[in-house]
Amino acid sequence: MAMSKRILIDLMKCRECEQCLAECAYPHHPYNKGVNALLEMAVFQFTCRRCEEAPCIDICPAEALERDTQGVVERATNLCIACKSCVAVCPFGTLMNQFFEVRKSICDYCRFDESAEVLRCMETCPKGALSFTDADPDAESFLFELNERVMVKDYAWDIIKETE
Repeated sequence: MAMSKRILIDLMKCRECEQCLAECAYPHHPYNKGVNALLEMAVFQFTCRRCEEAPCIDICPAEALERDTQGVVERATNLCIACKSCVAVCPFGTLMNQFFEVRKSICDYCRFDESAEVLRCMETCPKGALSFTDADPDAESFLFELNERVMVKDYAWDIIKETE
């Protein structure tokens, strides 16, 4: 069942910040940065180049990174020590410092109230990288579905590569 209204993360705007300043309204933990959890999923799914040799996986001293069955890199937060070696060694600079923390953040999509006009993260994002959209996935517009609640706008390297 597709939802008409989804959270849109514009990773192109997101990269303009050194550190994510968007605040989370997650009620159970005041230090939760739910946006970081979404950013991590989006970057690994759409921006990561999925290097054959995968230096990020090789350099991780805690063996916290591995590929899933589709080749997407995933991070085991229970193993990650947040040393950010993977960020430093990424040959394409696609990994972002901001989402590699020891503590696990989650996004509960503010329990996705379809009547909400804006969420706390959207209000507090200084670059306007978070908003709502009712757009469908469209590769030509670089709009991709992360999950049924979240869309991502980013230049997907594999699509750009195909058009060259």
